[in-house]
This record gives sequence, C-alpha cells and structure tokens, in this order.
Amino acid sequence: VDVTNFVLLELGHPMHAFNLASIEGGINVRMAHAGESLTLLDETTVELKDNTLVIADDNKALAMAGIFGGLHSGTDETTTDILLESAFFAPDAIMGKARQYGLHTDASHRYERGVDPQLQATAMERATRLILDICGGEAGPVVEAVNEATLPAQPEVTLRKARLKRVLGIDIADATVAEILARLGMQAAESAEGWVAKAPSYRFDIAIEEDLIEEVARVHGYNSIPNMAPVAALSMIPASEATLSLNTVKSVLLNRGYNEAITYSFVDPKIQNLLFPDSNGLVLPHPISADMSIMRVSLWPGLLQAASYNQKRQQNRIRLFETGLRFVPDAAAPNGINQQPMLAGVLAGRRLAEHWDGTDSAVDFFDAKADVEALLGLTGKSKQVSFKAEAHSALHPGMSAAVYLDDKHIGWLGAIHPQFTKKLGTNGRVFVFELQLSAVTQRDLPQAKAISKFPANRRDIAITVAENVAVGDIIKFIEKNSANQLVGLNLFDVYTGQGIAEGYKSLALSLILQDPDKTLEDAEIQAVVDSVVKGLESEFGAALRE
Repeated sequence: VDVTNFVLLELGHPMHAFNLASIEGGINVRMAHAGESLTLLDETTVELKDNTLVIADDNKALAMAGIFGGLHSGTDETTTDILLESAFFAPDAIMGKARQYGLHTDASHRYERGVDPQLQATAMERATRLILDICGGEAGPVVEAVNEATLPAQPEVTLRKARLKRVLGIDIADATVAEILARLGMQAAESAEGWVAKAPSYRFDIAIEEDLIEEVARVHGYNSIPNMAPVAALSMIPASEATLSLNTVKSVLLNRGYNEAITYSFVDPKIQNLLFPDSNGLVLPHPISADMSIMRVSLWPGLLQAASYNQKRQQNRIRLFETGLRFVPDAAAPNGINQQPMLAGVLAGRRLAEHWDGTDSAVDFFDAKADVEALLGLTGKSKQVSFKAEAHSALHPGMSAAVYLDDKHIGWLGAIHPQFTKKLGTNGRVFVFELQLSAVTQRDLPQAKAISKFPANRRDIAITVAENVAVGDIIKFIEKNSANQLVGLNLFDVYTGQGIAEGYKSLALSLILQDPDKTLEDAEIQAVVDSVVKGLESEFGAALRE
C-alpha cells in the first residue's frame, strides 16, 4: 500500500493492490447492479447505483473504479499474492460519482481531472520494481486490455502568429515561441502562418488556440507584457430628433398621476376570452399555472387584474400604465405571432386625491381621453388625431372610441363593459386605453414661425346642430376651410334643453383671428365669420343661434 501511494505522489498516477486470493475467476470492469452492496476499505458498506463503474470478479464487486477499494479484496498483513491494477478511466466516467457516496479520495481527485492515458505501463513497472526491492517476491505476467478507439487522442492545435500578436498585444520572436512550446513537451511544426502543436498526453487542458496563447504568455512572463492603454475610436451614434425616447412618453403619464406597472405576458385565458372573444391567443405548452397559460393579445387583462388587486386593498384612486408587447396571431409573421409594442393604461376611482378643498367626483370618459390626448400631443400631430365612436367587445357601447392618427387606427379608449365588472373583481366604472407605442414615439419637428405684432381678435358664434353630429367633425371642418387668419378655435359650451328643439344641441365656439402683417378690420373679421357659418350650414345643416 505504501508503494502504490508513493507511485501516486511520484508519477501522479493512482494504483490499487488486490489480494489475489480473494478474487474468484477473472477481472471484469462493468457498471454496478442497482442495489449491489460493497464494503469499502474504511469498513463502511455502500449500496451501489447502476451509474457507478466497478472492478469485479465473476461473482462480486471488488472495488469502486477510480474511487475506493473494497475491504474484502484489499491487502493485509496475511496477503502473500497481490494483483496490481494500473488503469486509465475517462474523467466523465468518474466525475461526480464519489460525491454521490459522500467520498473524496486521492484517486477520485485525480481521475476526475484526468490522468495521463499513456502512463499506466510506466506506473506498473515502477510499482513492481519497488515491491521487489523492498518486499521481495517474484513478479508475475502483465495483462493489458486496451481499447484504442476510446482513448483520448492527442489534439493537434494550430497557433497563428497573427492571432498570438492580436491577443497578447506584443511581438514575441518566433524562436522564443518555438522554444516555449518545446519546453512544454509539445511537438510543434512551424509554418509561415504559425505552428501546429501536438499536445503531450498529460495535457488535458490543451484543446483550442487560446490555450496555447495562454501557455506562451505564462512562460514568457506576464510581467514581460507591457501595460498599454487600448486605442479605440469613438463615433457619434446617429440619433433622430423626431424619435421620442420611451422615458419621455412615460414622463407624461407619470406627471399626470400614473404609476408604471409590469405584468406578466401570459394571462388567464378565462379573462382574455371574456374581454376578447374573437381572439385566438397563443396557448403555452407548459404554463406556470392554469391561470397563466395564454399569451396576451392586449395589455388590458394584466392591468385590470392589477387594478382589482389594488381596489381590494382600499386604494380608491388608481392610475396605472404599462408598456410591453402584445402577441397577436398572424400567419404571415415569424413563428405565426406578431409581437407589437403597446402602451396601455387603466384609471378608476376619484378624479383627484382626497383633499379638504377638492371634490370626490369620479373619473369619467373625458379624463381618460385627456390623458390619451396628452400622449398624442407629444407627436405634434394633434390636428391629425381623431376619436370615433366604435364598438369593442370589452368596452361599454356608449363609452368607447377608436383612436386614429392620420386616418390610421392606432388604439382604443373607453370604459370596461359593466357586465365584466364582477368577473374582473373591479369596483365602480373603470376606464382603459391602449395605443400602438410606435404612434406616440414619432413626432413632427417644430417649425419656427414669426410672432405677429398685431392684435388678435375673438369672435364667438353659437350654432344649433343635430345631436348626432360630432363636434370633432365640425372643428376639423372649420380648421380646414377657414382663412389663414384663424389662429385659435375652441368649443367652450354645449347646451340642450329649453329653447333648443328636441334632437338638437347648441354649440358655442370661439374663433381667434390674427394677421401676421396687419391689423384686421371689422369687415375682414366678419367676412371670415360669415364664411365659417355658411360652410357649417351647407355641410352640417347648422343654424346660427339667435
């Protein structure tokens, strides 16, 4: 035993000595049978697992290969005939096996990290010589079993001169590099591009070009590599002033009392199918849970669940928004899913935080619309934005609108349908909006214009129109067909009731007129007003209210 331990320290190769008398039949190297037991040299008995390699005779296991010998087959003071084992085991076959049994031995430590696959015969001869010299006796025959196909091949690694210089940043003479490789025991053939080195069998760590570069740097000396600051050229990154950052968009909502929420991209299919019965969301094959098993087609389900969670915890004023992807099935998109960046929000409860000078009025449709208009105001395209009353499966029929920018549909706005309130777990009227993020991150750049030094003039008109006429259509018509002197237009009153025919409404509009080159005269101002009134009469059947 002392001899095998000495050879381990001298050559770095583990060996084991068996009591030949305890071996029944031949030596077999095999995987352990499940439940097979073995008493180890430290007199502990282990139950072997079927992933453990063992040395066995014809009837029983003798030792755990590369880890620990068995007590029954071990040598003692009565042993007269010994069998020496000198083997190579692949690191993958031994790695982690000792820890399964709570063991850590000198042999397993080395086999897990790799030993020289060509050192077995040398170790055997060295141990035999020492035993004969110290203990006496007679050497028996050496039996060798080799499978060349499974033995590790000595890798041939190419080291390029250009790559060596690029990585280390210095020039090392070719003769010095060749000498270093030779001193490391490598057979290196030099060419114009570099060297092809064959690593010695005991160098398991040489596999790629960078391994050789590391060895050259180590032997050459890290202190011999001068400290040189890297040189890099900085270039300006192209930035479009017309593109707004996401933080700029978020700041608008934060300044209006919202908080940012982050919800899961996978939602409860019951909630999503309730709000979007016509959607066919992507179902996850291995969901976290049944209520998180489908990819969202809108950010509303997650935000509404967050609103419900907060309302149940005595939060009476809720303003939440989220930016993220929605996943819309689309056969033409990659993987059949169109991933669209969206911006969505939810608001409910009090319009203002509780205060002695405030009111407890609840938010309404126009609060949500104002927030959407503030977002779209970033684009500088307010005149191209329109809200049209359209139906949505999740929204109240009388409080829903589609949002258009340049006549392109970009989102929705409205109150959640009352029939969903109980199933969503929300209280009161809850308003939501959702916009395509790309619609609010691209803006028209401001154009400088001269400020008129001439006075502005205001004229108010009151007209009556049918109740089904949209005010937005009237404002757009006036802006499009009025004179260039119209610099401001505002609706400041809507009235129905006494004095107004049934089915009609009265609208009060203020027109601000100003010319950049002169002071407008009353006749010019009146001509503009008359033109507006006449156009409204012909387009909308409007009448000037007396």
